[in-house]
Amino acid sequence: MKTGLLIVGIVLFVYGLHWIGQGTGWLPWPAGTVMDYNMAFTWAGLGLLAAASGMIWYFRRS
Repeated sequence: MKTGLLIVGIVLFVYGLHWIGQGTGWLPWPAGTVMDYNMAFTWAGLGLLAAASGMIWYFRRS
């Protein structure tokens, strides 16, 4: 169970990075999506990144 939740945390971390990249325009892939240059997705990605970091930290510690 711990390993599975750690993997979920890592996947969410990667999604957060992707959302930040799309929201800031650094990663415009796939092109033409609503996420391109949309700061709302940047903030959502930062929140997801923080939550995923907490998950990873917690499940690596225990």
